[in-house]
Amino acid sequence: MSKTLNLLKTNASNPKVWIVAGITVAGIIVLAETGRRRRRRKAMIIKREDFGAFLERFELIPFPQPPPPATKLPLSGLTFAIKDIFDVKGYVTGFGNPDWQRTHEPADKTAVVVTALLKNGAKCVGKTVMDELAFGITGENKHYGTPTNPNMPSNVPGGSSSGSAVAVAAELADFALGTDTIGCLRIPASFCGILGFRTSHGAVSTIGLLPNSQSLDAIGWFARDPSILHHVGHVLLHLKAVEPRRARCLVFAEDLFQLLKVPKQKTVYVVSKAIEKLSGYKPPMHINFSQYIASNVPSLKGFCQHSTNLQNGISALKALSSVMVSLQRYEFKTNHEEWVKDVKPRLGPEISHRVLEAINTKYENVKILYKVRTEMRAALQSLLKDDGILVIPTIADPPLKLNSKKGYSTEFQDRACALLSIASMSGGCQVSVPLGKDDGCPISVSFVTYHGADKFLLDTVLDTYASLQDQVSIASNSAPLPDVNGNMDASELLKEKGNAAFKGMQWNKAVEYYSEAIKLNGTNATYYNNRAAAYLELGCFQQAEEDCNKAISLDKKNVKAYLRRGTARESLLCYKEALEDFKHALVLEPQNKVANLAERRLRKLVS
Repeated sequence: MSKTLNLLKTNASNPKVWIVAGITVAGIIVLAETGRRRRRRKAMIIKREDFGAFLERFELIPFPQPPPPATKLPLSGLTFAIKDIFDVKGYVTGFGNPDWQRTHEPADKTAVVVTALLKNGAKCVGKTVMDELAFGITGENKHYGTPTNPNMPSNVPGGSSSGSAVAVAAELADFALGTDTIGCLRIPASFCGILGFRTSHGAVSTIGLLPNSQSLDAIGWFARDPSILHHVGHVLLHLKAVEPRRARCLVFAEDLFQLLKVPKQKTVYVVSKAIEKLSGYKPPMHINFSQYIASNVPSLKGFCQHSTNLQNGISALKALSSVMVSLQRYEFKTNHEEWVKDVKPRLGPEISHRVLEAINTKYENVKILYKVRTEMRAALQSLLKDDGILVIPTIADPPLKLNSKKGYSTEFQDRACALLSIASMSGGCQVSVPLGKDDGCPISVSFVTYHGADKFLLDTVLDTYASLQDQVSIASNSAPLPDVNGNMDASELLKEKGNAAFKGMQWNKAVEYYSEAIKLNGTNATYYNNRAAAYLELGCFQQAEEDCNKAISLDKKNVKAYLRRGTARESLLCYKEALEDFKHALVLEPQNKVANLAERRLRKLVS
């Protein structure tokens, strides 16, 4: 390059020299670009080999195995990965962001939880990618790339513990450590189709862990094998090897399964059938969990939206989730405001929006946030007592597509947070259990129990897992029963009985009569429409929506069906679809007051 510059100096006025120089410089640039592309291609090949899960590969050798006759260390021979939020001596804990890494020194001690695993025979194989500052739920990271979901490569893995979940799902480690604040471990466990255990708040030491929100942060881990999940739990929770076996009672949150698009045949039915053949399980209970919370967490009243058509929906859990998000943001601001303002870090757009909201919000009456948390813990303990396990969907929606320009919608976030707030705000423990797939998407349910019952929950997973997977296999090969047509006069009689039961507020009885009418005559839109009304009263919004779909397919001008479907969809937090229903009702009946009010309310929500 220096020869070219000298040639230009001595022959500045000669155009031929400029041409030669230009070709020379261009050649150098082309060679440099070719080299850069080769290096990038090589990096991409490495990334594909580890699914982009790892930020840094290294080995932390486990403590020496004690000589015989001492028993073998419980985690001997197992490998694990750790989220880039845990300290390792001599390494900078990066918190998923290069500016954080640049402005912090290497750790002088290894996190207590990592040391405990090494002491018990496990080998650490590296640090994993995470959402920046543990503030995301998709698993995407604009600086280090998004780990590839082995189950659905075109979709996000979920976050913020994305790399740890992918490392386990891709069989790059036997288990992996993550953290969970408002779902950071449970979401990726569900999206990647593996087991994910969130411990009770404070049950595992957080010394050597960067905080996001210390009142909500909990340590957890992923595994493919329930026995490994169990072994890790015994080590980290310092559990006794043997305890007297307790009876168990599963409590199904019926209203929350209404949020799922997955058939109950693949969720509630699978779990119910799995425990039928197991000893020590009481008959299951079925409750409207949101109504229970509304009645037993009094401080939530100030956060509930005053919307009559949502009173039977999950408005109480929506309120609970808003308290959870406020608490997270308040504590994040307390922990990291100074660093954010001094460094002005480069953040992905979604994370930047969340961080700025947290930093710029003024928080008044913070005590009420902690009061709700205390009441929520007591309410869950009161419901489940010593033997109860709440069964809920882990998350309502399938994984988003990668690099989605729109990001996740308000409805996605509302449905997700409503479910995730239960364990986060009660401080209880939760395990996400995979139940196969539906239409190519992983399905999971979660078992949740009260604060401190971690061993009880781990034992339950170990006890039920094989039976659950057997039922998953059976359910995937089953088909729903078709409707049966029958006598017209008899069906009308049943409809009238249903109407009488409805007027008498005997909703379940009304559903039974309308169902019998439908069996006899499955082509009458009114039967489906009337049953939808009864389902709405019972809080069975998914069934109401399905009945309205059928009614509309049979009668395109059925205004009541559009109104009822809109109500069901709004209660399921599907605001855009609900808005379309109320708009359609107004086209058919422009003076309809219910549709008018709903349309204006939903337009504000959607915008």
